[in-house]
Amino acid sequence: MVNRRLLGLGVCVGAMVLSAWGCGGSDGPTTPIDDTDNVDPRPGVDAGTGGDTDAGTDAGTDIDAGTDAGTDAGTDAGTDAGTDAGTDGGTDAGTVDPWPADPVTNYSDRYGIGRVKSVSVDLGKNIWVLDGDRIGVVRADTQKLVWVGGPVGQAAEGQPSSVICGGEAGRAYVGYYADDLGVDPEWPDIHTNFIVTAKPCEIPVNETTCFPFSPRRLQFYKQGDVDAVKLDASGQVVLEGHINQSRRANKDANGNPFIQTGPTVVDGVSLGIRNSNDHHFDEDRAMYSCTSVLRGPNKGDVFFGSNHGVTRIRGLTYNAHRHPVWFDARGSQYAGYTYGLGISPDGDVLIANEWNFGTVTPDTKLENWDDTTTAGINPQKVKSSYLPEVNSQETFDSWRAFQQTTDKKYYLGSKDLGLWEMTILSATNPFQKGTRVGADVPALGGINALASTNDGSLFIGTNTGGLYRLTPSKTVEKVADVRGNKVLQLVYDGSGTSGMLLVLTSEGLTVLRGH
Repeated sequence: MVNRRLLGLGVCVGAMVLSAWGCGGSDGPTTPIDDTDNVDPRPGVDAGTGGDTDAGTDAGTDIDAGTDAGTDAGTDAGTDAGTDAGTDGGTDAGTVDPWPADPVTNYSDRYGIGRVKSVSVDLGKNIWVLDGDRIGVVRADTQKLVWVGGPVGQAAEGQPSSVICGGEAGRAYVGYYADDLGVDPEWPDIHTNFIVTAKPCEIPVNETTCFPFSPRRLQFYKQGDVDAVKLDASGQVVLEGHINQSRRANKDANGNPFIQTGPTVVDGVSLGIRNSNDHHFDEDRAMYSCTSVLRGPNKGDVFFGSNHGVTRIRGLTYNAHRHPVWFDARGSQYAGYTYGLGISPDGDVLIANEWNFGTVTPDTKLENWDDTTTAGINPQKVKSSYLPEVNSQETFDSWRAFQQTTDKKYYLGSKDLGLWEMTILSATNPFQKGTRVGADVPALGGINALASTNDGSLFIGTNTGGLYRLTPSKTVEKVADVRGNKVLQLVYDGSGTSGMLLVLTSEGLTVLRGH
């Protein structure tokens, strides 16, 4: 396996000492462009891309560019245009629960879902499913499965899908794969993720060469990223739009706050998700994980873990990105693909990649997500750490899940190295303390998913042994009546009176209630 490397420029390394997770782009303010209505509803993609490789393997290097403009961000200059409430299907969470109250129900059989690759639930209690280029939803009002009429958005252009996450009532977000960008034979000296958007040429930050506009490179923006779908007024699943509108708090040259948005479309090409501090850098391309916020002040928000970091989406607007990283003796920066995303009982965002993990208490304003330096905004109980009891910093830990139980204990699940309890030594420490859990249970050696529930349990989705539970008294037990040995995903909705745990395995979807 080839270790994926993110080589940080010196200025980015300096910012990272202050835990500036969002790198790439310019360190100066960007003039806002009023382009919020220019949304391409059916963006094309380059069907030749792949992306089904294991996270953390990369044939080339990925240079994290520029400096972080987040040092002067953090002041709100208006209302949040990203809170779009225009969806139709379902009602918000807190209404009467429409689903079976039985402790265990096979939803694949009961609702005709079959085997799918990803599942989620929105604030209206609608259950969304993803099966290749098909997007479906079991509606809360009718309890009937509705599939989209045909491939839409990225799927219509042959882009491979990855994950689905529910948002506001009647809305969901679909993530897609795209390969990392490597060295361009035509422009070998250009930063691999820098896309020239102005004619005749542009000069990247910290460089002097003027790179000519390339219509071919502009097409890279079409690959990967996220589509929004919704239930329309007739109860059908339709494409709502490609997520391409950024939102970021910034200050102008005179220190006055403004909301930096940037363009959404250039020369007819939807820019999709790119760095919020500089739209030229297309770093977040492949979506490997996502998690929905189903309760608390940020409910309705969705976080996507990518090949580069974590993007936050609210409505049809996003902010990208931030990520835990580490540096070697030469100052080179490393970040693994973000497979592990969780929301703590208190609403913290828990992030785990191939090497490192970190936590963020997210500000309620979307535009502040990538702000890493303003006091009081996005505090971090853990900034960027690893577990020396598992491996050296240089060796993959292959984290696939990160959760906190109601007793405030943290747990990390590894694809190859089992379940670990993490104890915080200090927020800024480069390593925290790890304690192996369930080492005597062979099935816990390979973990794909974790879920923390209201009753204090931790559910453990294994790769070959099915579903397990770490009880509130910290004993490990096998969960019966869940069909399938390979657990693909665990999704928990604890917003109602009876918790609802969606267990997706290689054999279908089972739902557990009461935890």
